[in-house]
Amino acid sequence: MHTTHRTRNRRGEGSLLRQQILAAATELLDAGGDERTLTLRAVARRAGIAAPSIYPHFPGQAAIMLAIVRQSFAELACRLRAAAAGTDEPRQQLYAVCRTYLSYAREHPRRYRAMFGDFRHDGIAPEDLYPSGADMIRILADSLGARTSPDPTDDAIALWLGLHGLAHQRAVLTWYAWPADIAQRVAGPLTRPVDGRHHPPVHGRTSIPVRRKQP
Repeated sequence: MHTTHRTRNRRGEGSLLRQQILAAATELLDAGGDERTLTLRAVARRAGIAAPSIYPHFPGQAAIMLAIVRQSFAELACRLRAAAAGTDEPRQQLYAVCRTYLSYAREHPRRYRAMFGDFRHDGIAPEDLYPSGADMIRILADSLGARTSPDPTDDAIALWLGLHGLAHQRAVLTWYAWPADIAQRVAGPLTRPVDGRHHPPVHGRTSIPVRRKQP
């Protein structure tokens, strides 16, 4: 059993303890845990603190999971923006963003599952996660851009669904030899040039879809 012996923080360093608690919980999740094993006692033991020390920072396990998910979305968004900034060519920018998305899902499978609804907690509603997911959709829409899509936002949702499905299948079918250019193949149909004609908007989903658990 992993236990960290923590040096007591000085007065005014409560935010540091919050970060340590969140880091410990994330480590447990990455190590193979889920919302059932991520108990306050397990997190406290990992962080090297007494369980009651968690309460001033997180009222319960659900709040810790929500913080992990929000942090993971922020980290993914940061990576996507960095990928987009790596080139000025629109099509290559989009492909770089797609590859980065898939890489994050592959590198952090348990965080990724939590990000898209693989946990259920009382007190956490879809709207608690929507702002973080919406930021990701905006990055995808910006990568598509008006030059390649008549409706970047709706196309970004379609692109995300393709990437999310691929990320899930990669996690399940680990033995399959996926094409090296699979990200381009997923994004390619959405990079059609805008022909200048009017394209009526498609009124599709207004929130981030949530993957249902497999039976």
